[in-house]
Amino acid sequence: MPRLITVAAAQLGPIQRADSRGSVVARMLKLMEDAARERADLIVYPELALTTFFPRWYLEDRSQAEPWFESCMPGPETLPLFERARALGMAMSFGYAEATPVGQHFNSSVLVAATGQIVGKYRKIHLPGHVEHDPERTHQHLEKRYFEPGDLGFPVWNCLGGLVGMAICNDRRWPETWRVMGLQGVELVVLGFNTPSVNSQKAGEGLAERMFHHRLSLQAGAYQNATWVVAVAKAGVEDGHHLMGGTMIVDPEGRIVAELDHEADGLLVRTIDLDDTRFGKETIFDFKRHRRIEHYGLITKRTGVGAPLGKGGPEL
Repeated sequence: MPRLITVAAAQLGPIQRADSRGSVVARMLKLMEDAARERADLIVYPELALTTFFPRWYLEDRSQAEPWFESCMPGPETLPLFERARALGMAMSFGYAEATPVGQHFNSSVLVAATGQIVGKYRKIHLPGHVEHDPERTHQHLEKRYFEPGDLGFPVWNCLGGLVGMAICNDRRWPETWRVMGLQGVELVVLGFNTPSVNSQKAGEGLAERMFHHRLSLQAGAYQNATWVVAVAKAGVEDGHHLMGGTMIVDPEGRIVAELDHEADGLLVRTIDLDDTRFGKETIFDFKRHRRIEHYGLITKRTGVGAPLGKGGPEL
């Protein structure tokens, strides 16, 4: 029996620094209504869906960034999302800046069941960028200044009739992200991103190369772990800074089966079969039969590059 779910990737166009939370939520609600007309079971929004990508600005006093953070979820301004999703019987996932009661700050996302209840939370682990202002960069990327590395690992939740995981932006570039979820049997990974279209440290790496690496990361993660992937962008020009698009759905064979071709608010809707993950999981990526963990120790013992394990000898 197929396990069909209809997913809606809800891309957001740019959110300017001056845009209110209420105006952004209104845009998200509009996309949700559009998704309901397409009979979507799940709607996925981008990373930092409620605000502009504020880590592009260096604020000497870090507390000045607090207005961009959510101290509770849902809060007064985000509650309409939960209420409408519940009324429509639609699950959802979106990213936001989280401030905890004990003063921690994370780049987070939530997974919300069709009942309106939060069933999962993920906190971004692979934070890119830097802490202090870097005059050598064409633009700043200060996630390490405003966020702490996630402390919840890479969980997978039983939701929507399958196993669902979350990741955020730069996490997609790290194979460990995918494999930890793959080892839990993940069948659908939802991932939001805000990706600058130019590498701030490599002027020659523009939109085409950035998009190539984006697709490469998603396709490899999907194929090597036999999982569906729904990746959703916040795109366009935010306060003079361009974020690339690339909202897409990738199947468990690593094929891009749908992709948006613009940078505005918009939906990508597709019905997927979670049973399509079974072939890969039962054959080439049957981990129980084929993995050789006795040889993988360096993955958890080292963070950086160290000495090779091979014995010294003549050059070949």
